[in-house]
Amino acid sequence: MKKYIMLSLMVLLLIVAYLYREEIVIFYVDHFIQVDKEVKMEGTNQYARDEDFLFVQLTDDFHPLSKQDLLNIYYTIINSGKEQFSFYCPEEYKDCMADVKDLANDQTILSHINNFVHPYNGFKHIETEYDSLGKITVYIEKSYSKEKIDEINAKVNSIYQSEIKSSDTNEDKIKKIHNYIINNSKYDSDRSDSKIVQYDSDTAYGNLIQGYGLCGGYTDSMAIFLNLLGIKNYKVSSENHVWNALYLDGKWYHLDLTWDDPITTNDTDILEYNFFLIDTEELKELEGEQHNFPTEIYQELK
Repeated sequence: MKKYIMLSLMVLLLIVAYLYREEIVIFYVDHFIQVDKEVKMEGTNQYARDEDFLFVQLTDDFHPLSKQDLLNIYYTIINSGKEQFSFYCPEEYKDCMADVKDLANDQTILSHINNFVHPYNGFKHIETEYDSLGKITVYIEKSYSKEKIDEINAKVNSIYQSEIKSSDTNEDKIKKIHNYIINNSKYDSDRSDSKIVQYDSDTAYGNLIQGYGLCGGYTDSMAIFLNLLGIKNYKVSSENHVWNALYLDGKWYHLDLTWDDPITTNDTDILEYNFFLIDTEELKELEGEQHNFPTEIYQELK
């Protein structure tokens, strides 16, 4: 009789183990193997910026407890220059996994976060994976290869040495760079109007190396120089356009090289200053449709 009872108990345990196998594995991993969920980020690359903004801030705490914590973690990961990084959803943050999935599927918000980092660390593609243990892994494919970064940097240093004087103010330097980029590149109308792709015109490589740019290329080019100058800045996106914002002499300004390099009917080159270091009120007076940006994200520009 005792033999049959023991056999029945073993069968019952096997059934329970099968039905609840995932929970048992999680319990075993958490309580016996003791996975280290105290995540730290070791090292960043040379293009990581030490900048906080109203929308996102750098963090060394990868134990999220809110949606803002998740935004800060994603910003920190992208800013770091890493191509892969993992953290965990803690048990006390009940909606963590759902919030991660929402954020991972929101390409608009991710693109806005991308605007706050150096262009060289910005992503071309970003992907998030998650498992039943609450582990979140972010994978990043960057917009710029090492070879193109080296080529752009050589060009940037050459431009800086030829155009900039030590006696120049920051505004002088910004103006000279603004003028150089516009005078030495053309707007890529074939790509924007006819979808003919001949150049990397949506990146700084198109503007600075190939001589053709779209708004993304103009903006990245200027951002690279602003970072070299040590001027706090980010890119600003509306639904169909992107330009630069920068902090100079205690105030935030807009800077749009694309609109200062207008397309002409006879293909002549024109250099304008209509969108050179203007505030938000002036921007709205000049053009409010293409520059209609979300103020809840770019809060410094309100």
